[in-house]
Amino acid sequence: MGKKKIITMNWKKSWQLHLMLFPGILLILLFKYVPLSGILIAFKDFIPRRGIFGSPWVGLENFEYMFSLPDTMRVLWNTLKIAVLKIVINFPIPVIVAILLNEVKGRRFKKSVQTIIYLPYFISWVILSGMILDIFSLDGVVNQILGVFGMDPIFFMGDKKPFLGLLIGTDVWKNFGYGTVVYLAAITGVDESLYESAKIDGASRWKQILYITLPSIAPIVMLMMILNLGNILNAGFEQVFTLYSPRVYETADIIDTFVYRISLVEANYSLGTAVGLLKSVVSFLLIVSSYKLANKYSDYTIF
Repeated sequence: MGKKKIITMNWKKSWQLHLMLFPGILLILLFKYVPLSGILIAFKDFIPRRGIFGSPWVGLENFEYMFSLPDTMRVLWNTLKIAVLKIVINFPIPVIVAILLNEVKGRRFKKSVQTIIYLPYFISWVILSGMILDIFSLDGVVNQILGVFGMDPIFFMGDKKPFLGLLIGTDVWKNFGYGTVVYLAAITGVDESLYESAKIDGASRWKQILYITLPSIAPIVMLMMILNLGNILNAGFEQVFTLYSPRVYETADIIDTFVYRISLVEANYSLGTAVGLLKSVVSFLLIVSSYKLANKYSDYTIF
């Protein structure tokens, strides 16, 4: 009885705060939970004029058809390949840059570099893609520089191998600033007395980094790596969609762009929903697994 009384009193005292939460909760219900009924399309032969509930039920036929398509495995492989390459290459660069920035003594220079490398993270892929298309086109700046050295132009946007490298490279360039800030914050939290003791023992700066800095930020590095496992099926729809073309579908077509073409271009809503649902289920399992690993190895919990 006492607990109920306390809860009632707290509610009366903070009803304004709960009222402020209501619009946000309403938006989540409308745009996150109500649309979940659309999952039924994956199990139906969806006919727009008959609606979701009026369309005939076909069970798992859409999923069987999905796996019979020759493009399905190619798209799945492209998604895994691009996502894994992004995670692996994005892993060491922020750590290295954060350590190098931490060694810089000039505060103004350090802050300037930190701001410059962090800035692309806030720019949308729509804007960045326009810049990238201009820079790496056949008559762009990069190919003009190559021409100065007598080299043939490279068709970055239409050749499969250069385009894959362009995807990975531009993603690293856009996002490594965010990781650098995270690791730099972790480095600044290392106990200074450890460095002072190491100096007294005659340890060089390199050994201080090797035996103090890196072990101290190792839990954060491991945590970031584990949490990235949940995004292994997210190869970056906005980036790929704004940069790719049919010439590079073989290496750049991913699950999200595949779903977009099937659903909105070819109007095969049932198949598109089936592919998207399968991806969501696998992503959910990966996210749950990654958080369990984070809890086990880095003592990180959400709830």
